[in-house]
Amino acid sequence: MASLYGKTIAILEARRSQELASLIERHGGVPYVAPTLREALLENEAEVAGFIDRVIQGPVDLAIFLTGVGTQRLLDRAEALGRKEALLAALARPLVAARGPKPVAVLKRHNVRIDLVPPEPNTSDDLLALLRAYDWHGKTVALQHYGRPNEALRDALQALGAQVLEVSLYRWDLPADQGPVVAFVEALLAGQIAVVALTSASQVHNLVAIAEGAGLGDDLLRALRAGPLLASVGPVCSRALEAYDLPVHVTPEHPKMGHLVLAVAAALEARYSAPAGLAAP
Repeated sequence: MASLYGKTIAILEARRSQELASLIERHGGVPYVAPTLREALLENEAEVAGFIDRVIQGPVDLAIFLTGVGTQRLLDRAEALGRKEALLAALARPLVAARGPKPVAVLKRHNVRIDLVPPEPNTSDDLLALLRAYDWHGKTVALQHYGRPNEALRDALQALGAQVLEVSLYRWDLPADQGPVVAFVEALLAGQIAVVALTSASQVHNLVAIAEGAGLGDDLLRALRAGPLLASVGPVCSRALEAYDLPVHVTPEHPKMGHLVLAVAAALEARYSAPAGLAAP
């Protein structure tokens, strides 16, 4: 089994941090958990109800679901409004696109037909490549955003001639307690972190924001450029790192946490030439 050689691997993931920590421990690493974000429900009941009603009433030509969390929360809101069955029935009419396996899983649980799923790494660009095969002039697209509005996707759809109906169910806020993240930055500066494993672009942006708020922004960026392996789960996360002129040392072949851990193990083995070089952190 691939080994992490007892190295300290920082995790900035929130919702699935325990799952990722368990994977790291299983492969002989030491997880350092410092979530840089939290999912916060939006208090936008009227907006969500209007979106649901618009999809039910139609016509909608394409429905896009970007995240599993957002898809499930949209259905939960519809159920609370007494409109879930009507919404599910309405989704039988348009093309339905799911950006990746998480919204696919939610839609399948509710027996929603899925017409389009982009190939890995399941980015918005991959989805757009599929959508460009269709004529969207004068068509209506319903778009479920993730924790930060996907303005690039919305603008691209509008450029293709579509009218876009948008809804956001949650946002990615800074964590309520930022102390663990500041402590992580201090541990990084002290040379105690071997790898930083990143699973979303928002983790990168929030890490920098928290460090800047603590007066450690420049120190953080210098340390990230000079010290640990930076492991990115996929291209969107990698672009966030590159926006801060940070290197991307590790990217898995498949954008999944298990593959990320295995890619980190391979990179550690390649970085250190002998067991003596594999001492902590």
